[in-house]
Amino acid sequence: METWRIVATSLFAVGGLVMVLVAMAQVRDRKHSRRDQVVQAGLIGLVVVVVVTVSIALWLPSVVSWALVAATAFAVLFLTMVD
Repeated sequence: METWRIVATSLFAVGGLVMVLVAMAQVRDRKHSRRDQVVQAGLIGLVVVVVVTVSIALWLPSVVSWALVAATAFAVLFLTMVD
């Protein structure tokens, strides 16, 4: 596996996990939300992160992979700094 794939995969995985936690916190903060809704949001987010991470690691081209990493980094910075 190429070095850039390992780096891009790791960066996306870390950013994706942060995004999943942010999504779960947003679901929790909604009025009348239940525990199972928070768990459901977390599971859906984790599945999406795992699918994209495996795609980056195995077959996405470098431009698309780094674009996903950059978009995730911007989303994490935006969502954590807005509040």
